[in-house]
Amino acid sequence: MTPISPQRIRVIDSHTGGEPTRVIVAGAAEPHGATMAAKRESFAREFDWLRTASVCEPRGHDAVVGAMLCEPAADDCVAGVIFFNNVGCLNGCLHGTMGVAVTLAHLGKIGGGIHRIDTPTGVVTVEVGDGGSVTVRNVPSYRSRIAADVHVDGYGWVFGDVAWGGNWFFLTEAPDGLVIAQDRIGELTEFCWALRQALAADGITGDDGSEIDHIEVFGPPTDPGLADSKNFVLCPGKAYDRSPCGTGTSAKLACLYADREIEVGACWRQAGILDSVFEGRIEVCVENDEAVIPVVTGSAFITAEAELLIDPTTPFAFGIPNLTK
Repeated sequence: MTPISPQRIRVIDSHTGGEPTRVIVAGAAEPHGATMAAKRESFAREFDWLRTASVCEPRGHDAVVGAMLCEPAADDCVAGVIFFNNVGCLNGCLHGTMGVAVTLAHLGKIGGGIHRIDTPTGVVTVEVGDGGSVTVRNVPSYRSRIAADVHVDGYGWVFGDVAWGGNWFFLTEAPDGLVIAQDRIGELTEFCWALRQALAADGITGDDGSEIDHIEVFGPPTDPGLADSKNFVLCPGKAYDRSPCGTGTSAKLACLYADREIEVGACWRQAGILDSVFEGRIEVCVENDEAVIPVVTGSAFITAEAELLIDPTTPFAFGIPNLTK
């Protein structure tokens, strides 16, 4: 329910490879539910005002990913977390998990060693190292469909894989003439958005009819000495990921393993649009060798501590909702 009295919400901001995360650490009521998935549904029903107030304009912007700390539902977890962005709740978020990890360390809630965090997609583990380094052991990831074909207006036939890495992705090579570079972000966004609409129109989904709401386009790295690939990831709400995308890197690792292009334990260096790099590897294979456990390492840094002031009597008190779908 939207509050009728002034609210003070304490947040800590960070960025992971350039992608911002805003963690709500105090001032908000606890969502209800026996699992983190249920708590996410409670958050979506009862606290959407908090989502829009914290990550949408005028306090935020389309690239900000929010994370609300909650009591964990699983045993031995240091925290539970719900992720959300400019248009709704997310399934998972690894760059955001890295932001949560450095936030918990900043608050003195975790130290060295490996810590468990409860998320709507399952329990992940984090380890905070030196210089902002964070390693996340993700949930099982897998390729659901190989070489799916879809006709995209203005681009012709596009072929790619459907994979789960904590979110649903369509992964494809950049079309001829389109370079993965910062000065082509507008064109990349147009292509990915047209592709996403075409997938929906053709009924191409993830398992159980789940919407594919992340598009991941690959090309050669700017510097082959620093990365094996470079990507552009368009997230729900039409914002692009400034980082190499952790759930996207997990989906990529699952596809590489399915194609026998990477072995367990081998390192894959994934650059993002800003040339920041995540290092990914497959720790183990599960579920009859059809799914993998990805481990992704990146760097996250605290950028601000703040208190959001929400006065219901003022214009745009609860943010300006982004209605892009």
